[in-house]
Amino acid sequence: MLKRFFDLEAHGTTVRIELLAGFTTFLTMAYIVVVNPVILGAAGMPVAGVAAATCFAAAFGSILMGLVSNYPLALAPGMGLNAYFTFTVVKSMGVPWQTALGCVFLSGAAFLVLTLVGVRQLIMNAVPRALFAAVAGGVGLFIAFIGLADAGIIVAKPGTMVGLGNLTTSTPALSLLGLLVIASLQVWRVKGAMLLGILVTAAVGWVLGMAHIAPGAYRLTDLSSAAFQLNVPAALNLKGGVGLSLLEIMLVFLLVDLFDNVGTLVAVTKRAGLQASDGSIPRLNRILIVDSLAMMVGAASGTSPVSSYIESAAGVSVGGRTGLTSVVVGILFLCTLFFAPLVQAIPAAATAPALILVGGMMMGALAEVDWVEPLEAIPAFLTVIMIPLTYSIANGLAFGITSHAALKLVRGKATKRDWLVYVLSALFIARFIYLA
Repeated sequence: MLKRFFDLEAHGTTVRIELLAGFTTFLTMAYIVVVNPVILGAAGMPVAGVAAATCFAAAFGSILMGLVSNYPLALAPGMGLNAYFTFTVVKSMGVPWQTALGCVFLSGAAFLVLTLVGVRQLIMNAVPRALFAAVAGGVGLFIAFIGLADAGIIVAKPGTMVGLGNLTTSTPALSLLGLLVIASLQVWRVKGAMLLGILVTAAVGWVLGMAHIAPGAYRLTDLSSAAFQLNVPAALNLKGGVGLSLLEIMLVFLLVDLFDNVGTLVAVTKRAGLQASDGSIPRLNRILIVDSLAMMVGAASGTSPVSSYIESAAGVSVGGRTGLTSVVVGILFLCTLFFAPLVQAIPAAATAPALILVGGMMMGALAEVDWVEPLEAIPAFLTVIMIPLTYSIANGLAFGITSHAALKLVRGKATKRDWLVYVLSALFIARFIYLA
């Protein structure tokens, strides 16, 4: 039955290979079960509930992706989007996390409509690939910066804005140890290095008294503490109506999610040999529809936007070629669901190194930018630098897309096909005027 449904023979794979690929992918991305609750917890959300929502959303998205698209793509709450959710939408804009979840749900619904009418595909073709890479790199710096701050390695300094913290105190010292442990495991190509490193660092902290197990009873009711807390009516009435605030949030969710997906899809399908002869990705609409539905279900269960994971390439590298790989990943996330409340016991010093190294891995995308060509390099640089320094992915996107449009106009290379880029630029300029 599995052979027929997933067409295993035509893809040159077997049930055993797909099971191994699914397990491999799960191990490489299971760190999100620990890291995502830490980031969303900073927004005031219940940590155990977010951990459960993370498992459920990853399970739903991965299983649906496997069944509908038959691609070895695993989904989970996206790194970068969770940081934007917490530090920009909730902390900077002052939006309650329940309302922010409502924004995520509305974004998923809007994405579904835009996918069905072909607008998401239009944006995908209009925005240059260099900006996709720049956003990934900028988000990587943003996440690494958050990790360094959580670790106490970087602290606020009045004279220089930021500076080096006291590395001899417990949290920075334990974080540096965790950084070494995870990096060493990665150097040795250990499967699940990130998750294993987090657990080892936490254990060292507990044994040496450098960190303390947070007191808290293991209650199955914690699993549902973030579920169905979204407030859609409040999201629709952000700042007195459907204005620039809601549009900004939805636009950033759309673009970052789209960039994440495109980068992952191109990398994974190319490595698996699943692209068409012209370089296109078959069944692209199915993939984007599943992505939209997963985002809506994720918001309802209590987490930030769900996106496809580049770690899917780990499963492909051991032979995964069909949706059965994704289904296996989803089932493993379901099994992890009931251990979600235990995430509360892991200290920040153990998760901070994971944030730093995840951010570092995202920097690899910048190799795709032609840094010699100013028309490509300048917008990419502005995107990369503005995301961490303004603590906002939206600002980075605004500077990148607007400068790209302006430079094409100045250079005389603007064409009618670029109309959507100029519409996006106008929206970002209107946003800057509104904020001023």
